[in-house]
Amino acid sequence: MGGRYANPPPARWYLRSRGVTRGITVACMSDEKDVVAAERVIPAPPESIFEILVDAARHKDIDGSGSLQGVKGQPERLRLGSSFGMSMKIGLPYTMSNTVVEFEENRRIAWQTRGGGAIGRRVGGRIWRYELEPVDGGTRVRESRDISQESPLTKWMVQRSGPHTRKDLEATLERIEKLVVS
Repeated sequence: MGGRYANPPPARWYLRSRGVTRGITVACMSDEKDVVAAERVIPAPPESIFEILVDAARHKDIDGSGSLQGVKGQPERLRLGSSFGMSMKIGLPYTMSNTVVEFEENRRIAWQTRGGGAIGRRVGGRIWRYELEPVDGGTRVRESRDISQESPLTKWMVQRSGPHTRKDLEATLERIEKLVVS
């Protein structure tokens, strides 16, 4: 249990020990290794950005990881409690089920992800969150992946992907900007 370390070192040490010293934001909640985030000021009003986030069918257009293949079904505009499925592929195809767990119109949306089927209810639990704040010149958009509620079966593995996830978050924010500014 605990993988390589009985008491793992702080995330900042882990990232520095692997040559990652700049550009990584590790936010603290229950454990500083649990949240990876990126932010960008996008020259558009929050309403324009939020309309893309609440349309699950548009998520493939903004996915910076390249793993999202498409939405399952025809979900309505997302709101607190909405559920929607996603077809994914990292090597092999799989399905994820998502439930909106935080929602504030034009300011915040977050969904919790679980795998599909009986096994899926025992793995996953990460939360993808978008926070929008009007600022001079547009909207500060912060995207984060929070694994504080991740299943113990997968948390150790997901924690290791922090630096890679950060790059994916940055790519997502860039794609959002291209969509709303063009």
